Amino acid sequence: MVIALRLLFILILASMLGVTVWASLHTPLSELPRAVWGHPWFIAAMADAYWGFVTFYLWVAWKEPTAAARLLWLVAILALGNLAMATYCLRELFRIPADGSVTPVITRVNDGSPVLPALLAASGVGIYLLA
Repeated sequence: MVIALRLLFILILASMLGVTVWASLHTPLSELPRAVWGHPWFIAAMADAYWGFVTFYLWVAWKEPTAAARLLWLVAILALGNLAMATYCLRELFRIPADGSVTPVITRVNDGSPVLPALLAASGVGIYLLA
C-alpha cells in the first residue's frame, strides 16, 4: 500500500508540475481573459479547490505541533495547492518503510520542522509575485 501511495503522489506531483509549466509557457496567469475570472464555473471550481485545500490543511495543522510549521504549511498549500499537498504526503510516506503500515502517516504528530514548508511557501509567494 505504501508503494502504491508513493507512486500516486509522485504522479500527482509530476502531472501538476507538468501542466503548470505547460500552462505558464502558453499564457501567463495575469493574461487570463476577464470573462474567465468571472465565469460561474471558474468561480465554482476555485471555491471547490480552495475548500479542499482548507480541509487537507486541517489534517496538516493537527499533525504539525508548532505554530510556525502550521502557518508556513497553510501559505504553501494555499499558494501551491496540490503541489504542496502531494509534497506533504510524499514526505510522510517516505518516513515509513515501504512494507510498513500507513497508520503512522495518518496518525503520527510530526516534529514541527519549518524548513520544507518555508521553502514551499517562499516558492509559492515568489511565483505569484512574478506572475
